[in-house]
Amino acid sequence: MISWIEAILLGFIQGLTEFLPVSSSGHLAIGKELLGIESTNLKFEVVVHAATVTSTLVVFRNDILKLLQGLFKFKLNEETDYLLKIGVSMIPVFIVGMFFKEEVEAIFGSGLMVVGISLLITAALLMLTGFVKPSEKRLTFGRAFIIGIAQSIAVLPGLSRSGSTISTGMMLGLKKDEVARFSFLMVLIPVLGEAFLELISGEFTAPGSDISPLSLGLGFLSAFTSGLFACKVMIALVKRAKLTPFAIYCAAAGLLCLFSLLF
Repeated sequence: MISWIEAILLGFIQGLTEFLPVSSSGHLAIGKELLGIESTNLKFEVVVHAATVTSTLVVFRNDILKLLQGLFKFKLNEETDYLLKIGVSMIPVFIVGMFFKEEVEAIFGSGLMVVGISLLITAALLMLTGFVKPSEKRLTFGRAFIIGIAQSIAVLPGLSRSGSTISTGMMLGLKKDEVARFSFLMVLIPVLGEAFLELISGEFTAPGSDISPLSLGLGFLSAFTSGLFACKVMIALVKRAKLTPFAIYCAAAGLLCLFSLLF
């Protein structure tokens, strides 16, 4: 069972790394290894993911409200066009999540070797953004689909979802602030959908998933607070700075994971 202190620490890691391009799944695996936790409680995972989704809703509440207002006008406009592009971006992750997720996890696993290699790939992707010339190309359906493919590949622990999607969008020529906004909004429905599938699967309420309400509550608050902070920080960083420091961090973390297996 996860203690309340472990819940706070893991929730903090989840929220902070969900939006920064350093891989939340990879850092959760590292956190569990350091805390000596063999497996994360499914109920806890659903709760902390819900917390990060909630923080996204808070940060982008005005954007989401505007999109919904445009959608309920029931005509093709700028808002419905944007929502359709989000829908197109979800096709790859839907296919991978529904038909190949278990196979991917079975082949690659979730140990520190996979996390280390994936963090190095994340570092390479982020480093490439430093060589991209500033451009202001439009977000098309084709580019939205390619960004969606990047998100679907990030099912591997250690391969950052935000790092993959933002770096892909920048290499496609999109403005940094626009691709960051799209990256954070496009993940809302897949995360909510995954949580819903876990709820209806019955695993969420299985006897082995017992965890105290205190640990769940503290984990949620910790993930929500750190997620709120990280989301705002990431938006500001993408607008004003390069992602090279995150690339260096991911490379260092990846190498440490691999070196730790040798000792």
